[in-house]
Amino acid sequence: MLRWIENDRNTDVYLSLRKAVNWKELSREQAEKALKNSMYILTAYENEEPVGMGRIVGDGAVICYVQDLIVIPEKQSDGIGGMILSRLKKFVEQEGIPGTTMMFDLMCAKGRENFYEKHGFIARPTENLGPGMIQYIDI
Repeated sequence: MLRWIENDRNTDVYLSLRKAVNWKELSREQAEKALKNSMYILTAYENEEPVGMGRIVGDGAVICYVQDLIVIPEKQSDGIGGMILSRLKKFVEQEGIPGTTMMFDLMCAKGRENFYEKHGFIARPTENLGPGMIQYIDI
């Protein structure tokens, strides 16, 4: 059975989940600041072990991003990612201003597009929306 922890800012958990899916290594200071500045964090535990996490970053009025939706490889077909995404969306809906529209965005890993499309996201570019873009800045 899953246990959900909201706003768990445990840096060790965050770093271990990132490592489990072979994501880019972060410094401890980066991880701490990322967690501190998140609007919302949801962590899934099974048998007291972290198995997934998702974060929301953004302004809570115009745009919110799904950031770091992570599920450990051995649990990736158990529906945990969908449950996390659903709960993140509910947070965004509660955060928004009634009578307005908020953008709910993400950048997904290559090959994960179908997962997000099943949850209502549209891939860019479209007729009206250009491609998403990114720039890495070495500091």
